[in-house]
Amino acid sequence: MNVFRPYHFLVENEFSRHRCVESVATIFLTNRECPFHCLMCDLWKNTTEQATPEGAIPEQIDFALQQLPVTQHVKLYNSGNFFDPKAIPRADWPRIAERVRHFDTVIVENHPSLCNDRCGEFQQLCETQLEVALGLETSHPQTLARLNKQMTVEDFARACELLRRQSILIRAFVLLKPPETSEEQGIERAINSIRFAFECGVDCCAVIPVRTGNGIMEQLASAGLFSPPRLSSLEIVLRETLSWNRGRVFADLWDAAQFADSPETAVLQISRLELMNLTQSVT
Repeated sequence: MNVFRPYHFLVENEFSRHRCVESVATIFLTNRECPFHCLMCDLWKNTTEQATPEGAIPEQIDFALQQLPVTQHVKLYNSGNFFDPKAIPRADWPRIAERVRHFDTVIVENHPSLCNDRCGEFQQLCETQLEVALGLETSHPQTLARLNKQMTVEDFARACELLRRQSILIRAFVLLKPPETSEEQGIERAINSIRFAFECGVDCCAVIPVRTGNGIMEQLASAGLFSPPRLSSLEIVLRETLSWNRGRVFADLWDAAQFADSPETAVLQISRLELMNLTQSVT
């Protein structure tokens, strides 16, 4: 991996906190591997084993922004934790802030246990609205423990309280059908997890169908402990939670065709989910 280049970048449309569709630049930063090693995660594929050298992250951001069109918001996703100093050197914060302060919202990823007053310090440097994306994954305590997330639902709630005190917005990632979960349990627990996230003050949730691809998930599938969810289950979760009108809920549609109930229904199912993502209304 070239630590002075992002491994990917793109622009996508998203229903924003301003209740309209706006463009978001997403920069996938190259940096040190996340130390938490969650069971279902495959993001380690695009990371390094060494601490990120100073100056690398600002150069990655420059490289991406020079090639992307102007957008209202930016995501600095780093396959781990923005406030891990070995992933994003703190010495680079002023240079990062200088590059992103013209955006309406700056969105970063972080583990709940690494949320502290430094989040507010970075928001002040950016002079714009910071949003921190946290991996809740599930509010089901036993499942959360099996995922090796190294946190509890109480830890998640405390992180949300701390971020809200610093006027930082919160996004949560919720998994659909983790290992050792039936299709029905997957739906029910995803819905319950989104409800819990909103109760903690989360502004929006992204629902991610659990997939194979990291080795461990294949082993669990071979043992009969995991099978990917159906796209119809994702649609049920989205329809139910959008009907609450409590916050934004997005279906993660990356490579979504693999979850389609059948090849013939894939295009129609994905189109419906895309429409609900962009309108935040039940179609």
